[in-house]
Amino acid sequence: MNCCITELRCKEIINKSNGCRLGFVSDIEVDKSCGRVVALIVYGRPKYFGICGRRERIRICWEDIDVIGSDTILVCKTSCEENPRQRRRVN
Repeated sequence: MNCCITELRCKEIINKSNGCRLGFVSDIEVDKSCGRVVALIVYGRPKYFGICGRRERIRICWEDIDVIGSDTILVCKTSCEENPRQRRRVN
């Protein structure tokens, strides 16, 4: 099944390993030599209403994606790139 980039941007990414909502797809990383999607990028949340920039972005490797559903993307991300304080848990 194929999926457009615009459809990916509407999907929320949830980490299966700890239940945290990582955010929505902001960008994708593509290998220009073969045209393959390498990673999904989630931009960090704004600091102080956007005045002081953003928090660090999260890079999710394509191999870490388990399921792309109709409204969510489930990933199994075990590295500590995301800060648990800045991300909300799924209840």
